[in-house]
Amino acid sequence: MSEFITHTSTAELERRWTAVRAAMRDMNVQAMVMQGRDDWLGGYVRWFTDIWAVNGYPRTVIFYADRPMTVVEMGAFDTRIDVGDDDLVNRGVDHILSTPSFFSVGYSPRYDADLVVGDLQANGVTRVGLLTPDSLPVSLVRGIEAIEGVKITDATDPIDWIKAIKSPEELDQVRACCVMQDKVFEAVCGFIKPGLRDIDVINFAQAEAHRLGSDNGLFLGSSAPMGMAARFKPRQRQGGVIEDGEHFSLLIEVNGPGSMYAEVARTMVLGKATNELKDQFATVKEAQDHTLSLMKPGAKAADIANAHDAWMTSRGLPAECRLYAHGQGYDLVERPLIRADETMELAANMNFTVHPGYDDGTVFAVICDNYLVTEDGVSDCLHATPKQIFEIN
Repeated sequence: MSEFITHTSTAELERRWTAVRAAMRDMNVQAMVMQGRDDWLGGYVRWFTDIWAVNGYPRTVIFYADRPMTVVEMGAFDTRIDVGDDDLVNRGVDHILSTPSFFSVGYSPRYDADLVVGDLQANGVTRVGLLTPDSLPVSLVRGIEAIEGVKITDATDPIDWIKAIKSPEELDQVRACCVMQDKVFEAVCGFIKPGLRDIDVINFAQAEAHRLGSDNGLFLGSSAPMGMAARFKPRQRQGGVIEDGEHFSLLIEVNGPGSMYAEVARTMVLGKATNELKDQFATVKEAQDHTLSLMKPGAKAADIANAHDAWMTSRGLPAECRLYAHGQGYDLVERPLIRADETMELAANMNFTVHPGYDDGTVFAVICDNYLVTEDGVSDCLHATPKQIFEIN
């Protein structure tokens, strides 16, 4: 397997940079500043540089309108690495500055801020666009605000729009992720059996995903006797032992080769499924179909969310109070959200996961699959895993 199997082509990166620089001209900004600290919701940094922040260590990117990028990341004090044009990893980057900064050490994030401010000032920048400014460290925002004569613009919406509409290369990566997740689920169906702990199943699934080209993501799930809800639980709550006749809910939300995210969820039964379990699954499948029927270019996310709530409550089911459908890319959760507070409209070539569900205390009913928005609706399901309750005998 190639060392660069999850890398994006230089042509694709250049497409992104060109589109962003056009948006920067419209916004009249000279540089944009973004920061990531993890590999599940750090998509801006990955989208611009093809390298994620990991393990909570901050990675800050300054994207300039008229010159290559500057990166600030965790490392030794007073380090500067000048990047050559032949660097196959740090493409589009002029230099990397480092400082030993940790979010767990309250005084240290200002070190990143000092390096960012110094680089902006060295390049005469006074018109700065910020990506998700409400999510940036206060030390970084205050540092930029203190630059003499600076004008700050929230650049999030224009860049989110560019980022959400996937290119052909990105769509190939999304499809590859879905194929990989289908293979993981199929392997789990051949592995799960009574006597295993929930965590044994999760560890097996995670190992399969890594073997097939995944970098990061989540596996949530648990087992429960019939008549009790088998909920999506995190690792620290996956210690239960699976008994014969129990059911197991599994959510696979990991990235694939190329590092785009998707997610698939199904329920398995170690024996025969009850009619109640099958009926509840049929209901959430119908809810998924209803939402998909509303998704098309120009549709407002808030309208779809409100229509879903009306569909659910008309059947005596709870309205959604969290998030049941959303965009995905390098971020596990990416705009547009199908939620009443979302302002972005849908457009062709957006990648969505749609996962309506509810918990009535006896059944945790869930379904989850990915679809692309097309010119006149949605694509066929990107996941090939059958939409059913899986009976494991």
